[in-house]
Amino acid sequence: MNEKMYEIMKDGRGFIAALDQSGGSSSKTLKLYGIDESEYSSEEEMFNLIHEMRKRVMTSKAFTNEHILGTILFEKTMMSEVNGKFTADYLWEDKGIVSFLKVDKGLQEQKNGVKLMKEIPNLKEQLAEANRKNVFGTKMRSVIYEANEEGIRDIVNQQFEFAKVICDSGLVPIIEPEVDIHSAEKELCEKMLKDEVIKHLKDWNPADKIMFKFTIPTVANHYLDLYDYDCVVRIVALSGGYSMEEACKLLSENKKMIASFSRALLQDLNVHQTAEEFDTALDTAITKIYNASID
Repeated sequence: MNEKMYEIMKDGRGFIAALDQSGGSSSKTLKLYGIDESEYSSEEEMFNLIHEMRKRVMTSKAFTNEHILGTILFEKTMMSEVNGKFTADYLWEDKGIVSFLKVDKGLQEQKNGVKLMKEIPNLKEQLAEANRKNVFGTKMRSVIYEANEEGIRDIVNQQFEFAKVICDSGLVPIIEPEVDIHSAEKELCEKMLKDEVIKHLKDWNPADKIMFKFTIPTVANHYLDLYDYDCVVRIVALSGGYSMEEACKLLSENKKMIASFSRALLQDLNVHQTAEEFDTALDTAITKIYNASID
């Protein structure tokens, strides 16, 4: 583990930019950015366009370690270059920003009120490549829709099983069991989720450092006492479909929880903006998210 990166993620003031849109969400992201599906005809063209969008974000003068601690990357982004360097090297060497790799392969069909992650058959190869590319950690997402005890237990068990493999590779996993913001039982889901997480943390090796990415909880500071466990580096929040304003308002009510926003970060950016317009819009979003993260 890179100790300097670890100290930044543990104690730094700022947030994590989520630029890890996958094949399933890339077309929607591009559409919001002003690029219609009619403007590309293959998956390769789509990924090239979204890499150009990500590059524009990462190379913007607004995108600095004054406000941003880390960036979550899609695998193709990690394997691509920015200004002649692999993306994680560019972010670290030129910007002082830590990189994480999205390792999950999407979600299974819903069962017992949740969507587990699909299997990750090439996980060890991904982790080895991430180490070679100077990535600090990983991220993996599953989703909870209902307060189903069996389903939530399965979600947490799966997340921690993968987390152990990731820790053993020398990387720091972000465990992301998202609770859907539209769930009629959101608060109860969050209580059950935390109870299951604590069961694992009680027996977890404190030397195996982990992070959590949660939906902003219904009850403010619901997850705050997870910091009592020495293995927990940082707790971050996903925007989960909330607007920028709502996500920032809710986040600011939670102590020691920082943002890891995707859509809320990018929502006001457009491919047709001038460099100045783009930088201004990105700077405005970054400042709002940063302020909510340090409150």
